[in-house]
Amino acid sequence: MANYLLVCTAVIAVFWASLGMAGITLNFDFVEQYRDRIGSGFLLTVELSAASLVASMIIGVPVALGQSARLLPVRYLCDLYVKLVRGTPLLVQIYLFYYIIGTAWGIDNKVVAGVVILSVFAGAYIAEIVRGSLLSIDESQLEAARAVGFTRTQTVRHVVLPQLVARTLPALTGQFATIVKDSSLLSVIAVIELTQTIREITATNYNFFGGFLLLGGLYLCLTLPIMFVSKRFEKRFGYAH
Repeated sequence: MANYLLVCTAVIAVFWASLGMAGITLNFDFVEQYRDRIGSGFLLTVELSAASLVASMIIGVPVALGQSARLLPVRYLCDLYVKLVRGTPLLVQIYLFYYIIGTAWGIDNKVVAGVVILSVFAGAYIAEIVRGSLLSIDESQLEAARAVGFTRTQTVRHVVLPQLVARTLPALTGQFATIVKDSSLLSVIAVIELTQTIREITATNYNFFGGFLLLGGLYLCLTLPIMFVSKRFEKRFGYAH
């Protein structure tokens, strides 16, 4: 812990020295003036991320199962979805969904559109997490379950699910941190989450360095606890070593 604190102190010192060399003076007086707007943006970011995590799991788990389906159209559709989403930038997907699909289907609520976009994007990654975990389960364990007379339902409940939870929980927790960070891109369609709030404030007071440094700190307040929980899950389920 002492060594870790020493490294953190060194990084902060280098950053602070860089500010001085660049002639930049940080000013956070605006925080008191805009605290309600910043708080609302922070809360909306949390709500967007939480809703997107739930919806992306609802999408990702069936897609993971569909990639192994015997029905070829289902398998190909799930595989195509994962490849398209994972192979294109989120920013492109935001523009395409909101301005083309959203317009065509009458989705004009930016918050709802943001949740849908993040859910579809994260769902592809969750599908791969779940699929990889399923493939990692040793076939001999399933054979042993059948040998002792387990039905398919009992095998899933007592053999597959416990291992699936243990193998996916750390990665899913890490994915939540990614969703929180990715939600910042929704500012391009003017969703008034944390990033868009800071952009609007800095456009008024021209305090870009102070505003975006605060923005980074607020995102760290969200993601660091999630990363800590993810590490705890890794140790709990034996993935740290």
